Amino acid sequence: MNLSLAQALRVNSSPCIAFIGSGGKTTAMFQLARTLSRRADGLYRLEAKDERSSPVIVTATSHLGAWQIGLADQHIITESPGPIEKLEHGMKGIILITGKMDEDRTKPINNSLMNWLQQFCGYHSVPLLIEADGSRGKPLKAWAEHEPPIPEFVEFVVQVVGLKGLGKSLNDENVHRPEIFSRLSGLRIGESITFASLTRVLKHSKSGLKNIPANARKVVLLNQADTHELQSAAQGVAQALIPAYDSVIVSSLEQEEIFAVHEPIAGIILAAGESSRFGRPKQLLDWKGEPFVRAVARTALEAGLAPVIVVTGASAEPVEFAVKDLNVTVIKNEAWKSGQGSSIRAGVKTLHRSHSKIGGMIFLLTDQPQVTTSILRALVEKHAGGLYPIVAPMVIDQRANPVLFDRNTFSDLMSLEGDVGGRAIFHKHRVEYLPWHDERLLLDVDTPEMYQRLISDETL
Repeated sequence: MNLSLAQALRVNSSPCIAFIGSGGKTTAMFQLARTLSRRADGLYRLEAKDERSSPVIVTATSHLGAWQIGLADQHIITESPGPIEKLEHGMKGIILITGKMDEDRTKPINNSLMNWLQQFCGYHSVPLLIEADGSRGKPLKAWAEHEPPIPEFVEFVVQVVGLKGLGKSLNDENVHRPEIFSRLSGLRIGESITFASLTRVLKHSKSGLKNIPANARKVVLLNQADTHELQSAAQGVAQALIPAYDSVIVSSLEQEEIFAVHEPIAGIILAAGESSRFGRPKQLLDWKGEPFVRAVARTALEAGLAPVIVVTGASAEPVEFAVKDLNVTVIKNEAWKSGQGSSIRAGVKTLHRSHSKIGGMIFLLTDQPQVTTSILRALVEKHAGGLYPIVAPMVIDQRANPVLFDRNTFSDLMSLEGDVGGRAIFHKHRVEYLPWHDERLLLDVDTPEMYQRLISDETL
């Protein structure tokens, strides 16, 4: 599934986004602007300069090079709203708004006009994209005291990073403000730039996270991943950058390719059932010396799922006791007798309330303690490659558990009623199947006989 930058960023129809960093900032901003301009009523136009194209306003709180002007459909030089108001009923395409020309670059617009633009774009549902710092064309950078000038109203910040700077010497040729980068990363001038040093800079409160509004969505765009080696290495650094950032995208904007979108994926453990058919609480059955529910929770944590939520119901107290020392959130579903649908709703509601920027979640069943970290990580990796609505294992032509659900399915999961699971919404969304050669995923413990088979199988 080929993702556009707009899809990878999960932008809405009229976002207010600031672009900072280096190594493709302008390319990212105008590539997104062109995509949003082609979109009308949720559809994307085929022609880049379609006469019906929707308006997108692009501006800057820093200088722009004169060459960037040609990327827009229209350029307005102004210090006041007047010239923009004249276009109010005839806006189309990408409209670049800047201050006056200063030799070979434009001046930034003033704060008064910026604030007016924010209100104007909000009222007319027009995307507003802002370049909020400069990098002198270098792949990497560090920030001076006055940078980056991000407006407080911005709801989305994209931190662009040029991977071509990795492995290169820390000097003025490869890094804008190398002395500051050196101080924050721990590298000496002239040393090779590593992923670890880059990660330190990006996670530093006085560098990569500097001046980002408190409630803004924070995304790192690891650009220039033009080789398989860089793509592979970027996968590792992405995990180090979360949860400091809400999302990490691996891309080659020059090739117009999005390789992966890494986001936090939650685990929701459904542990509310009465186990009436089995005869005693399955959540508390022994699995290699510990209760089922604890084994499942530990596996979820070891796989990197976060947060992990345990939904209890029947036998709530002993189930909660079994996981009390683990880094999990326990909630009780008071309506557990109505069926699994109520537990799913309870878990999703908790997730949405306390972790609204989560990328997706995996439902785990307490009668499958044999589920491994390998399958959980594989589901997360598969989802990252396409942001598929649903990702499910396929074992010898049979759908298996556990299943990953993207955040775009959450509203449908919240509507589930009765004793039904997530499979009830499969017909509403694309399901991406992950081939998996482990028949143990097909086994769950519904009866004492199945439990004996589970614990006697030496391969488990």
